[in-house]
This record gives sequence, C-alpha cells and structure tokens, in this order.
Amino acid sequence: MDSADVAPDGHTEERSCLNCGTALGGDYCHACGQHAHVHRTISAFFHDLMHGVLHFEGKTWRTLPLLAWRPGELTRRYIDGQRARFVSPIALFLFSVFLMFALLGLTGGLTAPDTNAVRTGMAENVVRNEAKLEQAEAERTALSAAGKSTTAADERIKDIRAELGLERAMAERGLVQGSVVRISDDVPEWLRGPLAKAAKNPDLLLYKVKTSAYKWSWAVIPLSVPFLWLIIPFNRRFRLYDHTVFVTYSLCFMTLLVCLASVVAAAGLPAVASLAMLVPPVHIYRQLRGAYSLGWFGALWRTVVLLVVAIGVLGLFILGLFASGLFD
Repeated sequence: MDSADVAPDGHTEERSCLNCGTALGGDYCHACGQHAHVHRTISAFFHDLMHGVLHFEGKTWRTLPLLAWRPGELTRRYIDGQRARFVSPIALFLFSVFLMFALLGLTGGLTAPDTNAVRTGMAENVVRNEAKLEQAEAERTALSAAGKSTTAADERIKDIRAELGLERAMAERGLVQGSVVRISDDVPEWLRGPLAKAAKNPDLLLYKVKTSAYKWSWAVIPLSVPFLWLIIPFNRRFRLYDHTVFVTYSLCFMTLLVCLASVVAAAGLPAVASLAMLVPPVHIYRQLRGAYSLGWFGALWRTVVLLVVAIGVLGLFILGLFASGLFD
C-alpha cells in the first residue's frame, strides 16, 4: 500500500482487500476474512495489543465462566458446533499448561527441597531417638527393679527401636548422606539408571521435569481418552472426538485450578489453597452430567472411576518421561 493511500490521521479508505485484492462489499473480505478497514496509528497498535490479550477474544470471558461452573454445557456446545463463541480446547490447554509451569516456577512450586536440610534433619532425628531409647530403657530398668509391670515400657522401646532402625537404614543406603542410592532388584533395568540419577540430583530432576513435562503435556490427552471411551455408553451420538474435547477442557480446568492454588499459597494462605483438592471431583461430576446427559448415579460412579484413572494416567505420563530418555 502506498503512503498516498493513507490519510493524515493514519486511517485508510480502501475498496478492495489489501490482503488478497478482492473487491470489498462489507466490513470484512468475503474471500480471506480480513477486516476491510486497516489503520496505521499508534493508538491502533495498542488497541490491537489489548484486543489480542483480552480477546483470546471476548471468547475468553464466555469460555472461562462456563468452564468453571458449567463445564458439561461448554463441552456439549463446543462439540455441537458453537466454535466461534468459545476458545478451542487445545488452544486453552496449551495456554493453561504454559501458565501453570510459569507460575509454579515463580512461586517455588517446582523448587527442589534443600537436600542439606533434609540430611541435617534426619541426623537430628537419629540423635533424638537414641536419647529417647536410652531414657525408655532406663525407665524400664527402674520399673523392673521395683517389681512393676514393664509391658508398656517394652512396647515403647519396641516402637522407638523400629523408628530408629528405619532412620539408620536410610542413612546407610545413602538417602541421608547422598553417596550411595540402592535400587531394588524388582525395578526394571531401563528405570534403574534414571531413578539413581534422580535421587542423587533432585534439582536436575525438577529442571528436566519442567522442561520435558511442558513439551510432552499434550500426551496426557491420548492417554486419558481411551479410559473415558470405556465408561461412556456405546452410542452413535458420542464419538472419540467428543471424549477428546471432554478430556481437554477438563485438563484445562485442572491446570488453571493449580495456577490459582499456587498463587493463593504464595500469598501466605496454604490452608485455603489446599481446599483446591476438593474441587476436581465436583467439576468432573458436573462435566459428565452436562456433556453426556447422565443421571446423578451414572455421573457419580464414573467420577470415582475417572479420579482413579487420573492417578494412573499421571503415573503413566511420568514413566513415559523416564522412558523417553529424560536423564540421558
């Protein structure tokens, strides 16, 4: 476009689309969809900026309330064709996963524990329990000398020795001193190396989990869909596409819930943040009822199954990260 086509105020008056050249007959080009009117002003630039942030399109403000309170309705309406009104599940998923990892990194949710502090605390526990054992044995001796029953003292000594033995065993196996980590022979060969490296360097583990989990987070979707397909009635109305949309919107909500909880915890309200654990069952139940028109009992037992499945899928995902060469 020549500068002569631009008015002094930065606005343009065009009769054909500046993108594809098609003659215009309205506010948008019917061939490529570009807005008929363009402008070259700094105010327009910031308008586009705000439009881009808030307009994940006014779609964001139509999608999030439904996702939070009426997820089943959102899922069904999107599946049934109302695509222009809502943020697509995959776009929202990618955004929410990025936001979750960013917030967890900022708030310390993905920070490795202080291994030196762990070792010091364990050593202090050993010393404390040795002192308790010595005191308990002295009390038992005094009871025995007085001809009194030593049953309660014997039980207490037994408990202290068991706890102390566990702590000493942990120290001997390197979990306190960090020099040697023993992996059970039952663990598959391909998993032993990564587990040993993870135990020796938890900071490296968390760094690699952050970088790899974000890149591979999409894999949770295909891992989850088959389980949902198995517990939903075999009906022509419900296809794998429906289940994929359901799973993706559900994961969007869960990641955004983690974001909210991490912010609340960082604000000094960990007890309030912990209440977030009560939300997923309710959300899954409501989404099942709305998306698949289920009765309360049908939605309830499927909710219980999906909660168990979610734990299993998370385990499969973590194992997949190890299998993919996370610690190579």
